[in-house]
Amino acid sequence: MAISAPDFDFIRKLIHERSAIVIEPGKEYLVEARLQPLAQREGFPSIQELVAKLRSDRFNCLHQKVVDAMTTNETSFFRDVHPFETMRKIIVPEIMAKRAGLRELNVWCGASSSGQEPYTIAMLLRENFPELAKWKVVFMASDISQEMLTRSRNGMYSQLEINRGLPAAYLVKYFQRVGMEWQIKEDLRKTIDFREINLCGAWPHIPKLDIIFMRNVLIYFDVNTKKTILGKIRQLLKPDGYLFLGAAETTLNLDDNFTRMNFPQSGCYRLKDN
Repeated sequence: MAISAPDFDFIRKLIHERSAIVIEPGKEYLVEARLQPLAQREGFPSIQELVAKLRSDRFNCLHQKVVDAMTTNETSFFRDVHPFETMRKIIVPEIMAKRAGLRELNVWCGASSSGQEPYTIAMLLRENFPELAKWKVVFMASDISQEMLTRSRNGMYSQLEINRGLPAAYLVKYFQRVGMEWQIKEDLRKTIDFREINLCGAWPHIPKLDIIFMRNVLIYFDVNTKKTILGKIRQLLKPDGYLFLGAAETTLNLDDNFTRMNFPQSGCYRLKDN
């Protein structure tokens, strides 16, 4: 049974209020595809009954499950590869040279989904910059979804997820087999602090950052929300730090304080010199 117009509008409003994600008119098929499995898992005969329950209750765990279900979590190891090559060849060596006296590095993945992006960075740093073992490295990754954060902390991935972008040498070195799945080894998992952060809400205290990954998340927000998030990032990013956005994202006409770097296909930005 197709979702009704009032139920679709209710879901759109709920998702926007809780996550600032915009679901465009005409995306009824997407809401149905995401919520039908959730309705079945939660014991509702249809999406209509699920929405009726949502309407009758104050915001609770069921509402959060709906937000989680409607959040896009498309990701993979070494996704789009170019940003990580730029990190390895240019950015990390440059920052390490500048921070040689202080020996501190602060990194944040602001939309970490099921963890492949932060673990990609963690493997890249360990593989290519062993001297960081003697540095103070603060590596934070965040997401709005508790389900995704639990997955990330566990670091457990299917063979299909492993096959999407992970070099074989990294699988041997940084994973262990657990039943039919692969798990990131504990010593690497412990290097990342996974936290729940709603990018559209109040942010916790975050130290000044050298590198921020905020890839493929701004595209889901309206213009004012994008501007607000970029404004907060601007306050957190060190003057010589770097921001990575997704290939389809830009700061253009949103925040004039950023300049795009001439690194091919990397979606990399820095703050303009004052």
